[in-house]
Amino acid sequence: MGDNEKELTQEELQTGLEKELEGLPEAEVVQEDINQIKCLLDEKIKECEENYKRFLLVSADLDNYKKRSEREKEDISNFGNERLIKELIVVIDNLERALGHINTDTDAVLRNSVRDGVKLTLDQFLAILKKFGLEQVSAIGERFDPSKHEAINQEEDKDCEPGTVIKEYQKGYYLKDRLIRPAMVVVSKLPEGEVKTQD
Repeated sequence: MGDNEKELTQEELQTGLEKELEGLPEAEVVQEDINQIKCLLDEKIKECEENYKRFLLVSADLDNYKKRSEREKEDISNFGNERLIKELIVVIDNLERALGHINTDTDAVLRNSVRDGVKLTLDQFLAILKKFGLEQVSAIGERFDPSKHEAINQEEDKDCEPGTVIKEYQKGYYLKDRLIRPAMVVVSKLPEGEVKTQD
């Protein structure tokens, strides 16, 4: 009887195990679910990678925008008054011309007092504009440079190298290292005979 009881217990166990297994899905069904989960996971990984790439692009664009904005702010700060200064340069030209004409005046006392007054006004005017970054640049004696000089004529000059600035009709001006008006100049050239012998 004891052995029989034992067999029944094993049969019951077998039956119970089979009943338990009936409730579980088959291995193929489980594998299908795993494959679906893997596909979903791969899609989400790709989506995350694309989102990260987008994030990097947007971050780079934002950094570039910030840098560009800073440069524009700096330009506005440095060169916002450029138009005004260009207009005032014409006044400086006229004051300098006035100084040049005063020297031809016959009355020495009047000539000296007017020249001193105009010179004082000109110096004060230039000092104020210098505070805002304006630099007056003389070109006489320099090698001609088309990026900062405007040649209006050439003259023969034996004493200078060809291509040297020998006269200046208007000075050049820089506003914080930016050329706002080139110097209007006359450039030296060799006399005709010397040019022919060098050819």
